Formats: sequence, structure tokens, C-alpha cells
Amino acid sequence: MWALVINPIAGSGRGAIVGSEVSKFLLAHHVEFRHVRADSAEALSLNLQEFLRNSPECTGVIAVGGDGLLHCVLQVVTPLQIPVAMIPAGTGNDFVRTLGWPLDKLNDYLATVIQTSPQSMDLGLVDGRWFGAILSTGFDSIVNEKANSMRWPKGPNKYNAAIAIELPRFKPRDYEIELDDRTISTQAMLIAVANGRSYGGGMLVCPDAHINDGLFDVMVLHPITKIEFLKVFPRVFKGTHITHPAVEIIRSRNVTIRATAVAYADGERIGDTPLTAECVDGVLQTWIR
Repeated sequence: MWALVINPIAGSGRGAIVGSEVSKFLLAHHVEFRHVRADSAEALSLNLQEFLRNSPECTGVIAVGGDGLLHCVLQVVTPLQIPVAMIPAGTGNDFVRTLGWPLDKLNDYLATVIQTSPQSMDLGLVDGRWFGAILSTGFDSIVNEKANSMRWPKGPNKYNAAIAIELPRFKPRDYEIELDDRTISTQAMLIAVANGRSYGGGMLVCPDAHINDGLFDVMVLHPITKIEFLKVFPRVFKGTHITHPAVEIIRSRNVTIRATAVAYADGERIGDTPLTAECVDGVLQTWIR
């Protein structure tokens, strides 16, 4: 039996549509499942924990939504070593991109999930919280903070508006970055600690990151002018920004960041720095393409 978790408001209502499609697929293939529902992330976490602990026969969790739902589910399934399949229905869907699945091949993905065994992948652990794709601090986190405080506009335009507001007044911060083999003291505009390759809906901030090598790719964007930033930024969608001389990428299993800044992981607010993250080998069971 599977636990089916759906965030109906993910992707401006796409979660409800995709969730219905998943339910129909499972019923058509005679797959036993139970819905796990809640009105908030906190309640969902508690309800899912209770369901899994009372259902030792549970095969795994199928979660329909975006990276916010993933972040919630990871905190529950990872300690219990329960497999999870993330079905993309959010705005960014970067965890599914990290796994290599196309966003529009739902039936092929579900068929693989119900017919094959899961594989192991690494996760990041930051101050006791699991993340699948990317932990970041700097300009992008400031934009997230601003966008989350705005009631208008809605959708992706909110982030574009937040960028327009924050970029003119943004200044690089002083960071101390402690890695496995060195400590870097530098000013930076953005730091990404990457288990997966992308965030923000397909921005390949660390295009060479791997989910099963036991290491983070740590991307540091050193200070550049705002005009240069606007020139470099579009290149992140193809991952070609890494050739810019202001971009530095280092691999490390452990990362400690000290600064006066806020951090996000998988699109969720982690909190203020300092923080410490560890790449944990093979701790999650999921389906990788």
C-alpha cells in the first residue's frame, strides 16, 4: 500500500489536477493507496508520520506538488527510510529535474515507480533539516524574502518584481566558508550549496553536481557590477555562467557558512546564518531516471 500526499494548491491549482490523474492511474493499475491529507504543512507532517508508523506494510509515499511539499515529506520519510516518489505539480519542480524525469511524462514515471525498486541518492542535511536540491544564501535569498512579503503580483512575476526592487540596493556580503580542506573568507553575491543541479525552476546553478557522489558542489559568485550581473544571470539557465571568472565552484562534503544573511533550501526558508550542512551518502530511496 502507498501513501498518496497531494498539495492541491501547488502550481496555482495544478496540484489538484495532477493529483486526480495520479489517483486514476493507481486505481486503473489496481494499486492500493491511502490519501494522507492536512490543512497545513505542520499538520501534514504529523499525519504522515502517524500513517507511516501505523502502516508497516506501506510501500512508499507518492507526493504530488512542488518543492515545498518535497521539503515537508523529506523530513518524515528520510529518518524512517521510506521511499518517496515526487510527482511534479509545482512552479519549480527542481527535485524532479534533479532526478532526470521530464515534467510531462506522468504515466511513464508512475509506471516506473510501481513496477521497479527505488534507488538511493544523497541528501543535504542543514542544521537538522533535509534538502534534496540546493541550499543558498545571498541575493536569491533576499529576493525570496521580498517575494514572500508581497501580495502582488502573483506567480513567477512576483519574483521578477522582487528582483527589480532588490537589485538596485543589493550589496555583496562578507562570508566565511569552511570546507573539508580549506576556509574561504570572501565577499560574495550568492552562494549555492548544491546536491542537485538546479533551482528556481530550472536554473542550472551547479550543472555538474551529482546526487550520488557524496559531495556538494559549492558555487560562489564573487562581486561583480550590477550591469555585469544582469549580463551573466541569463546564462544560468544553460549552466554556462560557470565559465565566468567571478564564479568559483568547489566540491566538499561539509560546508559551514558564517555571515549576516538568510538561507533557503528547496525554496523553503531555513533561517539566518551561521549554518552547517553535510552531504549524506545514499540516505534517500527514490526513483532516478
